[in-house]
Amino acid sequence: MLKIIPAIAALILATPALAQTAPSPIDPKQIESSVRTLASDLFEGRAPGSAGEDRTIGYLIARFQALGLEPGGPDGQWTQPVPLLHTKLGAAKALGVSVKGKATPWNVGKDVYLSTLQPADTVAVANAPMVFVGYGVKAPERGWDDFKGADLKGKVAVFLVNDPDFEAIKGDDAFDKFGGRTMTYYGRWTYKFEEAARQGAIGSLIVHDTPGAGYGWNVVVSPQGENYDLVRDADKVTSLQLQGWIEGSAATKLFADTGLDLSALRKAARSKTFKPVPLPSATFAATFPVTREVVQSKNVLAKIPGTKRPDEIVMFGAHWDAYGKGPADAEGRIYRAGANDDALGIAGLFEIARAIKSGPPPARSVVFAAWTAEERGLLGSESYATHPVYPPEKTVANLALDILQTAGTAKDVILVGVGQGTLEDDLATFAKAQGRTVTPENLPERGLFYRADHFSMAKRGVPVLLMMGIAGAADLAQGGRAAGQAWIDSYTGKCYHQACDAWDATWNLDGAVQDIDLMLRIGSDLANGTRWPEWKPGSEFKAIRDKSASARK
Repeated sequence: MLKIIPAIAALILATPALAQTAPSPIDPKQIESSVRTLASDLFEGRAPGSAGEDRTIGYLIARFQALGLEPGGPDGQWTQPVPLLHTKLGAAKALGVSVKGKATPWNVGKDVYLSTLQPADTVAVANAPMVFVGYGVKAPERGWDDFKGADLKGKVAVFLVNDPDFEAIKGDDAFDKFGGRTMTYYGRWTYKFEEAARQGAIGSLIVHDTPGAGYGWNVVVSPQGENYDLVRDADKVTSLQLQGWIEGSAATKLFADTGLDLSALRKAARSKTFKPVPLPSATFAATFPVTREVVQSKNVLAKIPGTKRPDEIVMFGAHWDAYGKGPADAEGRIYRAGANDDALGIAGLFEIARAIKSGPPPARSVVFAAWTAEERGLLGSESYATHPVYPPEKTVANLALDILQTAGTAKDVILVGVGQGTLEDDLATFAKAQGRTVTPENLPERGLFYRADHFSMAKRGVPVLLMMGIAGAADLAQGGRAAGQAWIDSYTGKCYHQACDAWDATWNLDGAVQDIDLMLRIGSDLANGTRWPEWKPGSEFKAIRDKSASARK
């Protein structure tokens, strides 16, 4: 058991009484108190491996204990170890491109953003040839291969963000090949870096554009040269010395300097006959010192044991980590504390746990997972999924809370990942009971389905459902969809991953309460029933789940 420092103990005691007498099972005052606590300076932005993590873990355990839950981790512990490699690039000793012998220096944060997952004290790329590889996709089941056997060893792969059909028009080979405007995992930057490494590249750079990425350059640079990975065996370490992004105008200039037209190449990359295009006479050079450490981070797992089928697990999840300390913003705030992303989700877990615990014991076990290192690439949930405490084949569902809208009640709820699984039917059923409808995410090209911790479970076949307020403009009771979009634009444009994602007294938590209550009702129904949600035909996860069907008979 972790020792709870006095300051944290005082915060727990200051939390409003856990007993509920109000008609609604979800209490906004409880949510407010939890968010204000987790987003306070005491927790220093909740970065993995920091003093803020130690305080966060102690606080989470104490809160789950106070709610009457049991340890849900391995060997009866509250926590699951998650060893992480933490790297941070120092000031560049060399950085830039050379075209036909003419060197062009690049500035970190302005022209390019870089990080490394190498466990080394220095990373360097010495005048490596650069190759444009389209969207960097190798998808044999779709008859698509951007690499065509090209030798990328010792080279820097340059590619576009999103899927080959993101900008495709009718007549293009890529048209509707990957889901149209709905991003597949092939469109995610994580996949592209992984594939570049599988192809043997020494470095990889994505050309940034806001529509394709789903966020602006300010979000790209927000980690400030830091990166995290699971600790890997030497033979599993990526080949990439450096990975990152080229700012759009810097990329256009680079291609133009080599005599290539990036706009024309974007169109060419939508053809299945596309072949990698070397950037003529262009080389990339960079040398960075690296500060590295192995961080012993932790997931926190709590459970309510089932009375009839305790080996069948309904799991709720949210991530406890944020971005830690950074440069002061205009108001002098140095901690990027993630009040909404995702202290609000953690607060939702506490409320769901309190509501379930206050009623009759569920038939199935209910597990609450507070994940580490989501902001570093879903690493806490990925570590769990690699070393599961509860078998994925007996995990009924994973219900995730990650960013909830704070602009008041809505007439609808936003569905992320339309067409994936039958849990979306549950969402519609229970939303109707609230007097709400379901609206599919209006920006599926952002790939939000692949950008939260539930995805680690989906890859193992576990049916999932994500509640994420930035997935689409909610039809707000006050102001309609225009007001919902205004909230998204304000949050993602100003505060997403920034210091201003802080507790704000102007928040209206009524909408968050609706969404938390909705997940509570779906999860409670599953926990007290016998049915197993399924993946729908066409989902890339259905075959994985089907292989373990005998375990659920």
